[in-house]
Amino acid sequence: MKQDTLVQLNAERLARRPVVVVTNIATGEQRLVKAADVANDPLHAELDKHLRMGRSELIHVDGDNLFLNIYAPAARLVIIGAVHISQTLAPLAQSLGYDVCVIDPRTAFASSERFPDVRLIADWPETVLPPMNIDRYTAMAAVTHDPKIDDFALLHALERDCFYIGALGSRKTHIRRLDRLKAAGETDNSLSRIRSPIGMDIGAVSPAEIAVAVMAQITSALRLPASSINTARVSVPA
Repeated sequence: MKQDTLVQLNAERLARRPVVVVTNIATGEQRLVKAADVANDPLHAELDKHLRMGRSELIHVDGDNLFLNIYAPAARLVIIGAVHISQTLAPLAQSLGYDVCVIDPRTAFASSERFPDVRLIADWPETVLPPMNIDRYTAMAAVTHDPKIDDFALLHALERDCFYIGALGSRKTHIRRLDRLKAAGETDNSLSRIRSPIGMDIGAVSPAEIAVAVMAQITSALRLPASSINTARVSVPA
């Protein structure tokens, strides 16, 4: 790899921006494609697909063998609320390779006994989230059911363009939530990105089942093209 390519690659990785190095197997020629340039690249369909899957692979294009070396940042899941759903959701996400953080200012909920081996911060989202450098490889799940805790996190996730934003609550609860967020300056188009009621509709009832539904929805948001994502929800009483 040329020095200039390596420098660009390291800079993109440090900034948690995905990048692809395309290598022509026959000639050894390499080029680096930044995420911002994928849409205009001749290989945009293949690059988009492999970036979503996070998988390096050999492809065949117009008689050429090209190796796509994918450098994508590890996906993160920020859970707002150290509730029963979170007790299953956090370790489940960790088992799938997510960097997980649970945030809840209520120390009665945010205890290491309830969340062993999980990064847990007992403080308000307003304090914790801004320095975390939330980005497009971050999923945000707000599950406290408390506007004083959830609303700032949702606004921050929208501002930072998280790839997944979900919020616990019934449809009636969500309507009230939308009214509050609109009052804070958000548009209908922006608010349409919030998945609520949260999770895919798998008939989930228990907190653990709801956690599975949420993780399935997060996975689909990360891995599938936006046009094919199943936006079904799991209803949770207000």
